[in-house]
Amino acid sequence: MGDLNVGHRTLDIKNWKGNVKRAGFLPEERAYFDRFVGAEGEEGYNAGAGFGWVDVGRRWAGEVPGPYTWWSQRGKAFDTDTGWRIDYHLATATLAEKVTSYAVDRADAYDKRWSDHAPVVVDYQL
Repeated sequence: MGDLNVGHRTLDIKNWKGNVKRAGFLPEERAYFDRFVGAEGEEGYNAGAGFGWVDVGRRWAGEVPGPYTWWSQRGKAFDTDTGWRIDYHLATATLAEKVTSYAVDRADAYDKRWSDHAPVVVDYQL
């Protein structure tokens, strides 16, 4: 778990088209990430494919944009929720089945945040 600094899929970055040539969303970075959770569209994607890991956040949130965990300090990125999902919990397929809750602990306002990242909180029932 942690700040892996890669937006794996287009759902993970608000403005992905403008970032395909930027660090954190380069094709080779995303392909490397595929090794952990499988490639989007392949059988077994996010079900223990690849090295056997599951992206808990994507499984919990579903096929929706975000939820973002990082926002640039520039402009109004935080205020407009123009973020990136680059902080992850990866779990084995067995452990991922034990998730009882997932949340991005996003500050209520820009001036209330203590970092450009928001903590990802996952509860597991073992």
